[in-house]
Amino acid sequence: MKYLKIALFRTLSLIFALVISIHAKGSEQLVNYYFSAAKTGQTDVIEEFVNNGFPINLANDMSYTALMMATYYGHTQTVDRLLALGADACLRDKRGNTAMMGAIVKAEWGIARKLYKQTCKASEKNQKTVEQFAAIFGQTEKLQALAAELNDK
Repeated sequence: MKYLKIALFRTLSLIFALVISIHAKGSEQLVNYYFSAAKTGQTDVIEEFVNNGFPINLANDMSYTALMMATYYGHTQTVDRLLALGADACLRDKRGNTAMMGAIVKAEWGIARKLYKQTCKASEKNQKTVEQFAAIFGQTEKLQALAAELNDK
């Protein structure tokens, strides 16, 4: 069953690449499927999409990337794989939030540990740093503890 599922995903990925290249209307459904896979932690589906040319850092209509969604919903394995495949942890949504900020909101400290290693700076004056964001959510001490732990290693 797993191999049939993988074959189906490869086929869907190839179809998606064709659809994107001709800008056909049906591509929206495949884009939604990609983000649903991130939201539900279907790492194998994400990997098939990316390995077949799907843009890993594509943002959905809410401005979230697959990495942001996998982080928010606590899918550590999917986050690991997205980072290994080259997902940009420093991208920001329309509110200026990164995947790390999503980890702070959801108290996903295991994922935050992985994302903390990414160096992201506020690129605009009105964007918050991770430290400022943590303060808003009362997570300054937890973030400082995480930073100390990782800096000791």
